[in-house]
Amino acid sequence: MVRASADSVLSPLDQRLVAALQWNGRLPAERAAQVLGLSPATVRRRLHALGADGTVRVVVSPVARPRNGGSAGALFLRIRVLRGKLDTIVAALAAREDIPFIDVTAAGDEIFAVARTEPGSLDPLVFRQLPSTRAVTSLESATILHVFRLTSEWRHQVLTAPERAALSPAEPVPAATASASPGPYGVDADALEQSLIDALTPDARLPAAALAERTGHSESTVRRRLAQLAAQGRLVTQVLVEPRRLGLPIEAKLLLHVAPDHLAAAGQALAGHPSVHGAFATSGPSNLHAAAYFPDLAALYGFLSGDLSGLGITHVETAIVSRAVKRTPAPVRLVPSR
Repeated sequence: MVRASADSVLSPLDQRLVAALQWNGRLPAERAAQVLGLSPATVRRRLHALGADGTVRVVVSPVARPRNGGSAGALFLRIRVLRGKLDTIVAALAAREDIPFIDVTAAGDEIFAVARTEPGSLDPLVFRQLPSTRAVTSLESATILHVFRLTSEWRHQVLTAPERAALSPAEPVPAATASASPGPYGVDADALEQSLIDALTPDARLPAAALAERTGHSESTVRRRLAQLAAQGRLVTQVLVEPRRLGLPIEAKLLLHVAPDHLAAAGQALAGHPSVHGAFATSGPSNLHAAAYFPDLAALYGFLSGDLSGLGITHVETAIVSRAVKRTPAPVRLVPSR
């Protein structure tokens, strides 16, 4: 049997499974089979194959919606570097835990990244470390003011309306009491819940028995807390898969300037577009940032020339991503026993 290349487009069946996992990262094989009209054995076999070679990973989202509905303080960074120094700067950024996303654009000397920081803080990376690096020729930063759409909320459009409805989670039930706050990002969690989230971060499909063993809690307690987190909408998962494997080889970053009285409507319109996997109101001259996937350049052109019209956008800058460097968290590498 000929092994598919790392860049080949996944089969329609596998793409449908990816889309199902986007609705529920911990979707049981039996439920996926029921909704998609497949046998449970087929679903288990394909999910195992997709996970075994790293084609698909389900993780806890590294940038879940923060409390109070915004993403206060996170920074979009646009870094230009000397040619020949790109890989050095990218590697240094990728090693940092406070940088969850890094993209390199087709310009060849440009990096887009997201930095987690406290709102309004004098972040050392932005104010000292990057500006003092000789290989960095320019640095722009924009603070995220409001989230319209996160990557974890993007859905691959290959399921029917009834299938999407069957997989859609119920409306979240608000938590009865506020728990300890770990900071402006992620979810509020007590010590038990945080241990579960930490264990699920690199592999959100770990079964309850494995979670119980890793966290030291009983399996019944783990199942109960997971159900509670899911019901409250506080277990935010994300499917990591190379977009070109879904037939979407073009990713574009869009820096938009929108009149203030059109900002909310434009952001909401972008968030509702099937190609857009990220949309944020930001500080700076480009007050609306977006990221989108397309099957080809013609589709990107159609989006720019047609879908953006009538939204009050007065300026658009488009950067095409050549390489997605980092989508945290990294896979867990198990050390073999001797």
